[in-house]
Amino acid sequence: MNNAHIIGWGHTPFGKLDAIDLEQLIRDAALPAVASAGLQLSDIDGIFVGHFNGGFVQQDFSGALAGVAIPEFRHVPAVRVENACATGSAAIWAALDAVGAGRVRHALVIGMEKMNTLPSAQIGDTLLKCSYVKEEADTAGGFAGVFGDIAGVYFERFGDQSDALAAISAKNHENGVRNPYAHMKRDLGFEFCRHPSEKNPFVAGPLKRSDCSLVSDGAAALVISREPVAGALVRPVRWRSRTQVNEYLPLSRRDPTRFEGAALAWQRGLETAGVALADLHFVETHDCFTIAELLEYEAMGLRPHGQGARAILDGDTRRDGRLPVNPSGGLKSRGHPIGATGVSQHVMAAMQLTGSAGDMQLPRAQLGAVFNMGGAAVANYLSVLEAA
Repeated sequence: MNNAHIIGWGHTPFGKLDAIDLEQLIRDAALPAVASAGLQLSDIDGIFVGHFNGGFVQQDFSGALAGVAIPEFRHVPAVRVENACATGSAAIWAALDAVGAGRVRHALVIGMEKMNTLPSAQIGDTLLKCSYVKEEADTAGGFAGVFGDIAGVYFERFGDQSDALAAISAKNHENGVRNPYAHMKRDLGFEFCRHPSEKNPFVAGPLKRSDCSLVSDGAAALVISREPVAGALVRPVRWRSRTQVNEYLPLSRRDPTRFEGAALAWQRGLETAGVALADLHFVETHDCFTIAELLEYEAMGLRPHGQGARAILDGDTRRDGRLPVNPSGGLKSRGHPIGATGVSQHVMAAMQLTGSAGDMQLPRAQLGAVFNMGGAAVANYLSVLEAA
């Protein structure tokens, strides 16, 4: 996998960006990415746009918006890629395939989403399109309801995990204060996250508002090339491995308390990279809900099934723990603009690996991993990354 490098990146702030349209989001993420790679716009010969949409905006065919937003891209081949909440990683994989095949020399990946265009109920209905509609479309609470049901089954089987979920939320919000791109830069604290209140009511099952990622707008971009480029403004980052494993879409066909596809992605990805989990210095993982991060602890092998809570309660996944998880604040604090998320996670990892993460920077960050999933751990993507 050493024939693929991240050589530049850009990232907009995440938040409620009512005054910014998709074309401006493209410019705000893509132009800095190309500039940091030390390239001219004319050097980009393939564009891969990750955009879920699903009805958030009227404009589909959004791959073609790159040439509208940036006229220099008028004749550059561009395609939109979609794979639910893993849309950003799917766009990265498409770019890696094109670069690896020699068809594209310098690929630009743009992940973007505008979600704050609909009333809350319609946002929930739109996100439920990422579930198995035949069986799950009527789930109360939208996707929070899906994960609330998962949490409920887990609680029934393994006991009340409220302390662990609150600790995960508090950790990610504390980390997010350090992230200039985060939607919510506020340290909520364990007590607020642990106890229901008027400002933190139950949303679905045992999940409170503080357990749910934010409805966000934003974009992120990467430039991917076979080789590093002289004159780049950032150090290159390369893949040790990249893995995709799919899982049944209907939750009725699997144990909802096990992310088996995610576990297989971790097993294969680490084996291909030639490393063990203990060799990693950090992980950026897909905490769309706090119960998801807890189950991902088990999927990556930090704790056995049913014991994921120990990873956070023992301090292993905090900034100063043996495997910091989501030093950027994760989706919980940074925000979760669907199409942008996977690209954003890779930008956060690249910043850590190149020592350019600012206040987010960890003391040791030579080897890291990104886990991004679509749906309830249906499309599972894992990158193991290192500085080149």
